[in-house]
This record gives sequence, C-alpha cells and structure tokens, in this order.
Amino acid sequence: MLIRSTLAMLVAAIPAAALAHHGWSSYDDTRTLTVKAPLSAVTWGNPHGAAKVVWQKRTWDVVLAPVSRMEARGLTREMLAPRKAVTLVGYPRKDGTAEMRIERVIVDGKTVELR
Repeated sequence: MLIRSTLAMLVAAIPAAALAHHGWSSYDDTRTLTVKAPLSAVTWGNPHGAAKVVWQKRTWDVVLAPVSRMEARGLTREMLAPRKAVTLVGYPRKDGTAEMRIERVIVDGKTVELR
C-alpha cells in the first residue's frame, strides 16, 4: 500500500506541462523557413521558451529551446524582447499549423544556434 501511495504522489508531482509536451516529429525537417520580423510576444520559461511573430499575414507560434540552453549559448531575454526585430530559422509543422521549431536566431548581428 505504501508503494502505491508513493507512486501516486510522484505521478501527481509531474508538471502538467511535461505531460503535454510535444515531440519534434510533428515538424518538417526537410523544409527550412527563414522569418524576418519583430517578435510580438515572448515567454521565457520551461520546458522551453516560446514566442509569437506575425509573418505572411499569420500569427506564428515559435518554439524556442530551453532557457538554460539559450542562456548558455549567449541568447538573453533582453535580446528576444517583444517588438525586437529578429531573423528566425527553423522548421514548420507538417500539418500546416502556423508554428515553427527554431534552430537558429539572428539578433543584433549575432547568430545563436539553439539545437
């Protein structure tokens, strides 16, 4: 009984975001998009950062790397502030949803590899 209780507590402690996290197989790694536009929103958090950008008359969800990786590679929260002009290079979703997984960010003349 103690083992079941402990297991139930451990499962309950797993963050909902981790359970809902998507895999990378939904992105088309045979197509690379290069988006040059200002960011309209940025979320600096885990399991990974996120942003929004308006490109080709659509609002795109931008999936970034985990914060620890971005910061270790020299990409700071200030560099990805809303309204900041950036170039994003990444892969679109296979199903046509306006979402992309970012491999590279170019901001203020600096290129940062995220994967």
